[in-house]
Amino acid sequence: MRISYAAGYVAPLPDGHIFPMKKFSGLHSYLLAKNVIKENSIIEPGMAEFSSLQTVHSSRYSTAVWDGSLTKKEIRRMGLPWSKGLAIRSRLAVQGTINAGIMALQDGIAGNLAGGTHHAMPDHGEGFCVYNDVAIAIKMLKQAKWVHKVLVIDCDVHQGNGTAEIFKDDDDVFTFSIHGEKNYPFIKPPSTLDVGLPDGTTDKPYLMTLESALQDILSRFNPDLVFYLAGIDPLETDHFGRLSLTLNGLIDREHLVIETITQKEIPMVLLLSGGYAPTLQETVEAHAIMFQAAKKYSNRYFH
Repeated sequence: MRISYAAGYVAPLPDGHIFPMKKFSGLHSYLLAKNVIKENSIIEPGMAEFSSLQTVHSSRYSTAVWDGSLTKKEIRRMGLPWSKGLAIRSRLAVQGTINAGIMALQDGIAGNLAGGTHHAMPDHGEGFCVYNDVAIAIKMLKQAKWVHKVLVIDCDVHQGNGTAEIFKDDDDVFTFSIHGEKNYPFIKPPSTLDVGLPDGTTDKPYLMTLESALQDILSRFNPDLVFYLAGIDPLETDHFGRLSLTLNGLIDREHLVIETITQKEIPMVLLLSGGYAPTLQETVEAHAIMFQAAKKYSNRYFH
């Protein structure tokens, strides 16, 4: 299983900032230490070209992120202080997702140790999301005729408003979001399918609802590629989540999603999205579950 990762995924943040920026390097080290991935399967991306960014984002916004000319209001909305390191990190992570899409089409399953920044809109960033890596990767792969139909499975606890908005008029991209109904974002542009869950939803109803939705989608939509945004913020311990999944529930979710897709031999891209566990180590270990599950199924279905 090939994975995108660059040391530049970690950008400087002020002490005490809520976003766990060091999870990217922490996850990289953890997966290597646990032998989930191997050093020679890590593919380092370069920075995404502006022409790639501009398949989704306005020329003004793409450039403003790079040269630091965002307004104070835009930076506040993004939730991350601007730095050149953040601008570099954002372009690296986008290219990491584009590369993971190509690698998944070649290998069956691939991942990015970042990505899933689903709140970014065409002309602004929000909710810790600078560029919408998934949308850009889909646009690039469709332009190059690598894919025709794409399914986005978004299990982050926050609805994928940016992705929903970007693909609202594209019937060849099916956006599915299962999230906390009362959680951020407070204005939710409709995905192809939205499943909003009540606060406190536990393992069993969550997993039953998710399984039913996946079966329904796959009975009527036949994608060439799946992007899986495996946010770990539905965990009951999450700072922002408001749902009540246990760690075992999260393990079951990853196995459910990955087995459902790989059984059908549909290529699949694995992305992190959000997660704000009480400690950095807990965040890393929860994100690692997806890759541990993927290793099992990639060996079984893809050779």
